[in-house]
Amino acid sequence: MAKQKTHQGKGPSQRQLRVGELVRHKLAEMLARGEIHDDVLASHVVTISEVRMSPDLKLATAYVMPLGGKDTKTVIEALTRNSRFIRGEVAHTLDLRSAPDVRFREDETFEEVRRIDQLLHSERVRRDVERDE
Repeated sequence: MAKQKTHQGKGPSQRQLRVGELVRHKLAEMLARGEIHDDVLASHVVTISEVRMSPDLKLATAYVMPLGGKDTKTVIEALTRNSRFIRGEVAHTLDLRSAPDVRFREDETFEEVRRIDQLLHSERVRRDVERDE
């Protein structure tokens, strides 16, 4: 029996990345076209920044952020309420054995960028940079 290669500790495979990007595009398209009929989603502009796929491609984790970063919890609840419909639409787009379950999480990268930017512009860092010059 041949030993199956794993990607443990190496990050996602090319296939995971490719399928994740296809799912991201489909979700963004659905939101832009208003295909998900939900009052909360209709009143928000939502960014899908990334979709990470599990190694078996059965679970897709979509990282979302409403424009302005407000009502994130409400938007995620609305997406979760409509996840069955979303899964069906994704299934039509992708040529996989089974459609992945899609779960939604808050994209915290914007907050992390803001925090790092604040650190870089802090007085302490500015003193260190001026001293090195």
